Amino acid sequence: MPLSSTFVTRFFQLVRKRQFAEAERVLERLRLKTRKNERNRGYLQALYGIFLASKSNDDQYLFLSNVNLKDKSILEKHRREFLKHTRDSLHAEYDRGFFSAWAEYMRILIKLTKSEERPIQSEPKQATASTETKQVAKKKPKKIIQARLG
Repeated sequence: MPLSSTFVTRFFQLVRKRQFAEAERVLERLRLKTRKNERNRGYLQALYGIFLASKSNDDQYLFLSNVNLKDKSILEKHRREFLKHTRDSLHAEYDRGFFSAWAEYMRILIKLTKSEERPIQSEPKQATASTETKQVAKKKPKKIIQARLG
């Protein structure tokens, strides 16, 4: 069975939200359900690497620690670079799978960044000073009950 894009997307979302226990369960499910070939082996190894790198984000030599994951232009640049490696015929199937996982992760991060950039639309409050004063005057103070034990 080929890799399920639903599970992969869910895995990336969980890693991004730093929900590592659930991400690890999804990764294990992916590992059990995928066909055993070199490309999938490279893809799964990249997923495991992304998982570990995200979990320990204090290492200065990690790729994820040095990339601004909220900058869409940087993410797109890296995605193009990873896609270039996936199409390169000089790379082995394992490497192509590895780079395709990273390209997919960049794609998901770009989508998540776009959704975070959208402003949340709420109804503007048109309250004036006089209506605010009336609302404060209408509120009654709550009664406080104190009880002693023992």
